[in-house]
Order: sequence, then structure tokens, then C-alpha cells
Amino acid sequence: MNKHAALGIALIAVLSVAATFIAQIPAVKSLSISALIVGILIGMVYANTLRHKLPADCVPGLNFCSKRLLRIGIVLYGFRLTLQDVVAVGASALIVDCLVVVLTIALGLMVGKMLKLDLETTLLTSTGSAICGAAAVLGAEPIVRGGAGKTAVAVSTVVIFGTISMFLYPIVYRTGILPINDVQMGVYTGSTLHEVAHVVGASNAMGSTIATDALIVKMVRVILLVPVLLIMSFVLSRHRAKNTANSEHQSITIPWFAILFLVMICINTLLHVILPANSFNVGQWANTMLKTIEVISTFLLTMAMTALGADTSFSKFRAAGAKPFMLAGIIYIWLIVGGFAMAYLLVD
Repeated sequence: MNKHAALGIALIAVLSVAATFIAQIPAVKSLSISALIVGILIGMVYANTLRHKLPADCVPGLNFCSKRLLRIGIVLYGFRLTLQDVVAVGASALIVDCLVVVLTIALGLMVGKMLKLDLETTLLTSTGSAICGAAAVLGAEPIVRGGAGKTAVAVSTVVIFGTISMFLYPIVYRTGILPINDVQMGVYTGSTLHEVAHVVGASNAMGSTIATDALIVKMVRVILLVPVLLIMSFVLSRHRAKNTANSEHQSITIPWFAILFLVMICINTLLHVILPANSFNVGQWANTMLKTIEVISTFLLTMAMTALGADTSFSKFRAAGAKPFMLAGIIYIWLIVGGFAMAYLLVD
């Protein structure tokens, strides 16, 4: 890596530090806007103001952040989850999670085809809406290969509609419009809101019981990113092979970062089982280590988002048109209506 590429990485790191501090401002934090979202916004401001002054030799540094650091960040994200989380939500909540993910992606593909939207934007938007917002879009991008512009558009759609829900759900709950109990509301919130930050913000406004259930359901939904990416990789490889003259040279792109993500979940599970029983205060040390890893993971993902933003000009949004937002809007309506129906009918 040459010094110019290193300069590009340093630039993204500085912008990401700024995003991290901005996300901690009380007014911003009260809206549950994560550093990842602030990062892509800062990156986009840079892309549309000063990006033209960046030497071309620095671009590989930006690509390194949006691709390599992204994968590392997603792998480390696995340390936030344990297999106990899956058991804790119960079978009915797990079924709701699986149905939401599968049906949302299926609906997205169908609507995207009806809108004559390109497959990359359709998959990125559908995956982000179905699983965990911006993090899922970032996870799917290396497999879908949509590029910075389509990725930024997909992130924007899930952020917009997820933020609307973050304010809408507590209002609906407090007014008693829906015939739903606290457990069902927790599952409904965790299985349908886009970002983890959105789930935290909305559920905390509805009480501690709902907040706990919603967060666990959401984290289990995050785990489903692994099988989704594996299936997506297999299907896209076959699809590309059919559309390539030399189809025999096509191979399945195995998302190793997704598999390592699951491995980290298993390691974290073992740590939570073994270390608390240790008599040498290793548990406290491990807890500090896990918190440090969480901070590192968040910062790496923030750098990836900032780098994506830095490669996204407003002209790319104009080129994308209204169709991606129409797709995200239809999916959003489905999540509100279909998600409620499943939580109400399948959860006691």
C-alpha cells in the first residue's frame, strides 16, 4: 500500500472520528442516530464538496475502507451476540423473524421486478429492510457488487423508513390502537424495525420489558444475515453463470466474513458460559475485551460507511430516480402490516 492510499485511509479515519463524536451529542443521540449513519452523511458532504481535490492515488485507500475494513467490522460484530439470545426469544419469535426475513426479501424481488429496477439495488434494499438496515446492506454489497452509488441509495432508504418507525411505534403503542400485549409488541418491534439503533430507540420509549424482548429478537434477526448471504451468494453465482459466455469459469463466491461472523458468535457464547465461573477474575477482563471489540467493530463499520459516502455524489441519487424509494416504501408498508399480523397471530 503506497503513501497516497494510506492518506486516503487516514482521511476516512479522521472523518469517522468526527462522526463518532457527533453521534454522542445529546440531541443526536436522543434520535438514536448511530455513528454509521452520521459517517455516511459526512462522507456524502465531502463527496459533493471537496472530493474533487482528492488525488486519484488516494482512492485505493477509500476502497480499502469500504471493502476490507467492512468485512473485518462485520466479523467482529459477531461478538455482540450469543446463541443464548436465540434460545431466549422462544420458538414463536424465531419463526416470526424467519418469516419476516424470507417474505420481505421475496416481496422486494417481486416489486423490484415490477418496477423494472436493477437486481443489485433491489437486493441491497430488500436485504437492508429485512435484516438490520445499513449493516445488512454493507454485508450484502461484496456479494451483490452494487457499487458505492447503489449501496448508498439502499442505505438511505432503510434509514429514512426506519427512522419514521422509531417515532411511530411508541406513539401507536401508547395510544393503544393495536390489540397487542407487551411481549407481542417487543417481537413486533424487533422483527420489523430496520436498524439496531432504531429498535433501541423505539423500544426504550415503550418500557424495559418491551426493550429487552425487542433487542433480543432484533439480534437474532441479525444472525439470519449469515444464511441469507450464503444463499444469496449461491443464487447470484448461478445467475451470473447463465449470463456469461464462459459459464464454466464461474464459481460461487463464498462470503467467508459471514461464516467468521457466525464463528465469533459461537466464541462469544463460550466466553459467556465459561468465564463467569472462573475464579481468577478472568470474567471481568473478558468483559472489558468484549466491550473493546464492540468499539473497534463500530468504528470500522463507521469508516466503511464514511468511505461509501465519500464515493457518493448527489448525481448518483438523481440517476437512481424514485424507484428505489418506491420499493423501500412498499416493503415498509409490508413490515408494518405483515409484521403486526405475524406477531399477533404467532406470539402469545
